[in-house]
Amino acid sequence: MPTQANHAAPDGLHTFPRLLLHHARTRPNAPAMREKDLGIWQTWTWSAVADRVRALACGLAELGFRRGDNLAIVGDNRPHLYMMMSAAQCLGGVPVPLYQDAVADEMLFVLQDAGIRFAVVEDQEQVDKLLEIRDRLPGLAHVIYDDPRGMRHYTQPFLHDIRELMEMGRIHDRNHPDFLEAEIERGRHDDVSVMLYTSGTTGKPKGVCQTHAGFIAAARGGIEVDRMGADGDILSYLPMAWVGDHLFSFAQAMLAGFTINCPESGDTVMTDLREIGPTYYFAPPRVFESLLTSVMIRMEDAGRLKQMLFHHFMAVARRCGADILDGKPVSAADRLQYALGRLLIYGPLKNVLGMSRIRVAYTAGAAIGPDLFRFYRSIGINLKQFYGQTETCAYVCLQPDGEIKFDSVGRPAPGVDIRIADNGEVLVKGPMLLKEYYRRPDATAEAIGPGGWFMTGDAGFLDEDGHLRIIDRAKDVGQLANGAMFAPNYIENKLKFFQYIKEAVCFGADRDHVCAFINIDMGAVGNWAERRGIAYSGYTDLAGKPEVHELIRQCVEEVNASLAGDAMVADSQVHRFLILHKELDPDDDELTRTRKVRRNFVAEKYQVLIDALYAGRATQFIETEVKFEDGRRGKVAADLRIADCKTTPIARKAA
Repeated sequence: MPTQANHAAPDGLHTFPRLLLHHARTRPNAPAMREKDLGIWQTWTWSAVADRVRALACGLAELGFRRGDNLAIVGDNRPHLYMMMSAAQCLGGVPVPLYQDAVADEMLFVLQDAGIRFAVVEDQEQVDKLLEIRDRLPGLAHVIYDDPRGMRHYTQPFLHDIRELMEMGRIHDRNHPDFLEAEIERGRHDDVSVMLYTSGTTGKPKGVCQTHAGFIAAARGGIEVDRMGADGDILSYLPMAWVGDHLFSFAQAMLAGFTINCPESGDTVMTDLREIGPTYYFAPPRVFESLLTSVMIRMEDAGRLKQMLFHHFMAVARRCGADILDGKPVSAADRLQYALGRLLIYGPLKNVLGMSRIRVAYTAGAAIGPDLFRFYRSIGINLKQFYGQTETCAYVCLQPDGEIKFDSVGRPAPGVDIRIADNGEVLVKGPMLLKEYYRRPDATAEAIGPGGWFMTGDAGFLDEDGHLRIIDRAKDVGQLANGAMFAPNYIENKLKFFQYIKEAVCFGADRDHVCAFINIDMGAVGNWAERRGIAYSGYTDLAGKPEVHELIRQCVEEVNASLAGDAMVADSQVHRFLILHKELDPDDDELTRTRKVRRNFVAEKYQVLIDALYAGRATQFIETEVKFEDGRRGKVAADLRIADCKTTPIARKAA
């Protein structure tokens, strides 16, 4: 097992509580956190955050929280929840964030596996979830809530308002003034600082134990590469249980000292993004795609002159924008045109997107389409890809400025070593590796091989410039019946590059050809249909329209043409497809909470559709049970149309 070296924090600030106290001491009045509440931004300085963390930590100690205890955290991104993370760490405890949109039964496994005695939640909704399963959690002793709305008539003695906890902590602090400093002093760099659960695409989630040193090393490497400073802002809106949020919104903020901004709600993220104007931004490819789709829809409604200006200057941006961003030589005429475009188009567009101040924007979690990547970089947004896993603090590869490739995830990050195994699997080593899987020594030994190399489970290769290219999950890479390589995720990502396709699942291992399930994007396809006078009553109706099938067929055939030019996957062109009658949904167990397809589950659930695709049928009836947000269950049924696609002839090289 790899050791976590203390060189991750050479200045001696080797735990997050020490970093917090450092900022409170050296820049007490600088903004640390903001939250929008009732339309008004509230600000906490570093000294105010440190004071509240002190009160919360002492309050937890008063309730009996001890070193080694795990603290469940459930809710949207809220300053008090981030502060509770720090409070638990001050006492030598371990925060365990859970996905806030998970139903109670989904939370149960993690709460039981982590042996949770203490939980802090955002509001009444999350309290109700814990009350629903409390009879199966005999060890759960205390639940603390942040938002008191709706909690007036909850009289259970184990429920505590977070403000009452702070008052309790202040009394404890007055009675034991040296207690917290002593606890913080006991903290070591190799203590577990957070436990993040894997998405569980192939089995039960595993608790990934990451140390202070691991996350500080990852944060430091990213800060050095992208030259982040204390004067920055980040909008913290992605789930706290996701490793990327913990790296960007907690670890890097604690190290660099920039400001965490929490939106009012999930519905106001875009409005809040424009108000804050962050300097540092992360979003999965789907968000960047949705933003671009909304821009293009608005442009279709614009006047003819505006449309002409937009398309003219976007052509200029495609020609030279990315080169200007990277500092490459560009002709004087193009620079002049681009400067005019910045004034008339790119600047206002970035303002509408809330990206006027962005110094670096990152995307990860899925492949991003080259055209989408080029669009953002062409208008001056420094969009990059990165690569990592929960087990690596989301830190393996980064793209340095001036070395951006659309088809790679970048170079190995500072301090990270990469090796490609004989079977094509990507192996990594560095100070950011997990300490262990919680109470799973078998899984830890399986994941970390000889020499301390972590097996990522991804198949890929290093190109001639040392950049890593990811092909697919190693376990998903198979062969067609003719022996050609079949990498389903590679094909699916190409399909999802089209704005009309939200999700795709490909099949073909050990078969003669590839077939696919498609989920349409309701917003993009709905707008497309409305502009053509195509009436529809909902997703199922829209997905069944012949015009929509023809639209998706064109997208699939474009992908086939691009696959034909890549000898590695040329045989994996899609021969047949169908559009599913419902969207794949985490509530129906078809996706993880991070929106990764549970491939085996989907294949088993929709086996009748796979059989129909390969049997050459033109239609197939299916009825599927679905779960609604309020917990009710219902059924969706449809006769699905199955379409054939044109494939592109493969130009075989002569031997």
